[in-house]
Amino acid sequence: MSRAAEDTNRRMLRARDAMDRAFAQPLDVPALAAIAHVSPAHFTRTFRATFGETPHRYLQRRRVERAMFLLRESDRSVTDICFEVGFGSTGTFSRTFSGIVGRSPRAYRKEAAGTQVPTCFTMAWTRPSA
Repeated sequence: MSRAAEDTNRRMLRARDAMDRAFAQPLDVPALAAIAHVSPAHFTRTFRATFGETPHRYLQRRRVERAMFLLRESDRSVTDICFEVGFGSTGTFSRTFSGIVGRSPRAYRKEAAGTQVPTCFTMAWTRPSA
């Protein structure tokens, strides 16, 4: 691997790590591109080429993963969870959650409540795919 490719990968990993740490914060492409020290257009193209999905989709998936955990492990309302993980509206949250997981947040919670398996297994089994 060339030095330039290593540098590009390192920059993309830096931005992805920032997304993982601050997934509930309002992050946009220009802010993420600044973390990676590249232009917004170049960041979006390179991120997709490196990780196989757009930065927006990656951030949505991370938020849904966290919401899945909170739906399984807490009795907080879906609305509270929606705002805690960084979504701005319950409609967007439900639509995104259903698109990634295949069922609504309420249906997911209902199904998850009936299963008593170790958390590590549940997390690995229910991890949403890209």
